[in-house]
Amino acid sequence: MKTKNNCIIGQSGGPTTAINASLSGIIEEVLSSNLYHTIYGMVNGIEGLLQGKYLDLSSLFDTKEKRDKLTTTPSMFLGSCRFKLPTCEDSESIYTSLFDFFEENHITTVFYIGGNDSMDTVLKLSSYAKAHDKSVNIIGIPKTIDNDLPITDHTPGFGSAAKFIATALLEVSHDAYIYNIPSVTIVEIMGRNAGWLTAASALARTSYSPAPDLIYLPEVPFNTDRFIEDVKRLRKIRKNIIIAVSEGIKDTNGHYISACSPVIDAFGHKQLCGASKTLENLLKPVLDCKTRSIELNVLQRSASHLSSATDLSEAVLIGKKAAAFGAAGETAKMVGYKRVSNTPYTIDIILADVAQIANHEKKVPLHYISEHHNDITPEFIAYLRPLIQGEPQLVYENGVPVYCDIAHLHKKGYFHL
Repeated sequence: MKTKNNCIIGQSGGPTTAINASLSGIIEEVLSSNLYHTIYGMVNGIEGLLQGKYLDLSSLFDTKEKRDKLTTTPSMFLGSCRFKLPTCEDSESIYTSLFDFFEENHITTVFYIGGNDSMDTVLKLSSYAKAHDKSVNIIGIPKTIDNDLPITDHTPGFGSAAKFIATALLEVSHDAYIYNIPSVTIVEIMGRNAGWLTAASALARTSYSPAPDLIYLPEVPFNTDRFIEDVKRLRKIRKNIIIAVSEGIKDTNGHYISACSPVIDAFGHKQLCGASKTLENLLKPVLDCKTRSIELNVLQRSASHLSSATDLSEAVLIGKKAAAFGAAGETAKMVGYKRVSNTPYTIDIILADVAQIANHEKKVPLHYISEHHNDITPEFIAYLRPLIQGEPQLVYENGVPVYCDIAHLHKKGYFHL
């Protein structure tokens, strides 16, 4: 390989506790195998690169100690964006600008770490490169707590978020049980169209606690009358009821149960506002007990103190494999996981055509959802449990974890453009 060949990495979409682990894996493989001369990092994804914002990651993470710290740092070291890359027909100048930058900096591979919308970016860039005979490989690396990318068995970040959800629900149940007062607690969990993360709340169940008592996913219609009956039935046998609901549960007409904000992001997604609060207000007039709602919000995405060691180690591995695939000339592909076995739990790393992934969603299969649409099946538990195993060793200083310095993301004027 020519020593002048370089690569560049971007992160995009919502954060996870494992996306930096994939970044760390790419850097580790490139430096240890001398796959590229220099590793650049886009700051704030494609949008930031168009503004001239990028870093030299080869020098920033030149030691194993630095890369290990990056692996356990939450959220996104490189920052993110919600930039929808237009088609070449609509804005060819953007593509010209990006590929001119790649050529000027001897970049032969672009790695883009993200979810569904990020894979759309990978598809568009690789299609442009092919159509215009550009010698730049484009590789997608999955991440999302939603676990909704097709083909891959699961996504980096999901296992850690699932571990946080299970822990949070277990702790909520301990809080609810201490008072001799009947109560209903509704916990809202992220998941607009796919209920993978809400389903993971079932991992909170123990020999002494059945919580969550009810689980509602967006894959099946939500019936408010049936919901009220479910709660009333349980009230006859349980003092405290804990319910897990996806933020995106919908009625039989496909309308969100929660109110929708008028705010719409670049990808046409409406901002949802309070499924749990909506259900709390629905139950209060018909129950004679304390009713409250909890929205876990962004804590689900970046709780590194509760990350899964399995998730992080797999994320590093997928980054390493992606680096090798890119250097070998693969392009227009996303790296993914193929589950080989549940017991013992093993996976293989696979490559998939990004066109089969971009703009598609993988929802929870119906055989994982209970007959009455208010719980999940034991088969789903068997799928979920291996993904949350193990705890990484964090470094602490003055009582709090030590993470990578991200001053480049929040200091005004950090980049002199």
